[in-house]
Amino acid sequence: MTIFTNFLRSLLLTTIFSFVVPMFLVGGFLLLLSLVGHIPGLQRIAEAIATQIIHFLATFGSGTPLRGLLVISLTCSFVGALFDIYAYYRCQILRIDS
Repeated sequence: MTIFTNFLRSLLLTTIFSFVVPMFLVGGFLLLLSLVGHIPGLQRIAEAIATQIIHFLATFGSGTPLRGLLVISLTCSFVGALFDIYAYYRCQILRIDS
């Protein structure tokens, strides 16, 4: 029974971290662009890059950047969960074979 609870704990943590990481990456990059925008001469470049990121997120979110970020985060979460399930399955197979 402890193997199953360990698997569920691992699956839950993997799903949560895989959901949160894209949000932190995009948010951190936009924050970095905001800080770079205060440097004279780089304002237009930082604004252009931030605008392109917002448009990219809006593409996945049917016009809303926040919804696009949620869609990307949910997709990463799903892929992370699938990878965790595969790794658990593979570990069980290797344990049985040896």
